[in-house]
Amino acid sequence: MCNDPSVSRRSFLAATASTPWLAPKLYSQVRGALERIRVGVIGCGGMGMAHIKTLLKMRDSDNVEIAAVCDVYQKRLDAAAQMTGARPYKDYRQLLENREIDYVLIATPEHWHYQMCVDAARAGKHIYCEKPMTQTSEQAKRLVALVDRLKIKLQVGVQGMSDESYEVANQYVREGVLGKVVLAQIDYSRNYRDDFWAYTIDPDIRPGVNFDWQAWLGPAPKRPFDPDRVFRWRRYWDYSSGIASDLFIHRVTRIIKALGLQFPRYGVATGGKFCFTDSRAEIPDTFNVLLDYPEGLTVQLISSLANDTRVQHMLRGHKATLFFTDDGFEIVPQKLYQNEVKPVRYKKTGCECIDLHHRNLLQAIRTGEALKCDHWLGYYGVVACELGTQSYRKRKYMAWDAKRQRIVTA
Repeated sequence: MCNDPSVSRRSFLAATASTPWLAPKLYSQVRGALERIRVGVIGCGGMGMAHIKTLLKMRDSDNVEIAAVCDVYQKRLDAAAQMTGARPYKDYRQLLENREIDYVLIATPEHWHYQMCVDAARAGKHIYCEKPMTQTSEQAKRLVALVDRLKIKLQVGVQGMSDESYEVANQYVREGVLGKVVLAQIDYSRNYRDDFWAYTIDPDIRPGVNFDWQAWLGPAPKRPFDPDRVFRWRRYWDYSSGIASDLFIHRVTRIIKALGLQFPRYGVATGGKFCFTDSRAEIPDTFNVLLDYPEGLTVQLISSLANDTRVQHMLRGHKATLFFTDDGFEIVPQKLYQNEVKPVRYKKTGCECIDLHHRNLLQAIRTGEALKCDHWLGYYGVVACELGTQSYRKRKYMAWDAKRQRIVTA
């Protein structure tokens, strides 16, 4: 599916049918509502442990069990195994060979997401992959083709999609309550004192002793061991695009859902390392993106890691403005249309929660329930963020070639 009506999901899959995917070893079937579902966790760092703690709480209520854990840092692997009682693996490929595993959680640095998702899909495992789904749009294109072909359930870890506000907002947009939407704006900012994303470096790490540096690098460029890259990987282009892939992916996916968007047409980004000029970080501390969509609107993404003052999250329509709030959203008519549009206040029932997101995947596996953030929505988000990243790094105005499904210079 894409913005060019001549390129549908069907034609997209046909175009990629020649890709030499390997057949999966196992084919996951929709399971009965009473069957226990077993999870394998790949990546037991900060985010991985947050998932582990949540899944342990869900064990009885949702009949889910952590059956295996994997990490290339022995200290983290031991802690996860002790907490869960699960079988430990140092090599994720061996975990995927475990026939008892129904789905895998991938909570590794971003540069590993694509290959692990591909390997898991080929092994017949359903997938919960932390955001972003992949590092690049080219990887995302290949992955959606594989997932569609193998009928794997892939939930992308944009947990905000388990807040139904954005689905409900889309109903009002489609019904024309806002009129013609011309601009959407949203931000994700933070403030750090001396340096940004400078997480604590564990002094216990010893490459070749309790940590496999080459396995951690995987598909990334080969470099000498550097603990800053291990514990602060969001700051380096090899593994992440920083604000774009770690923060904006959360925000732009909300807007894409609320407006029913797919791929942008054009994108441009500005920013730089304006505050933390002495930081080792390669990525900017201030980053802003403008995306024009073929529906005739601009999406504005705003962020700084040196000032956390919020910007209102809103959809600007010709007749009314929709403001997203902490408990849902409200629609405020424009003065010219206050006699035609009624104000709306919607209170949400969902939230940005790990447990709701896993529960949705469990129901998708058991009953075929629609995923809140499937691989196609993941694809749209990756393209939006990479368009901004490429614009910033090349200092050029970029475009999405809908027919060839790739980012090009405008």
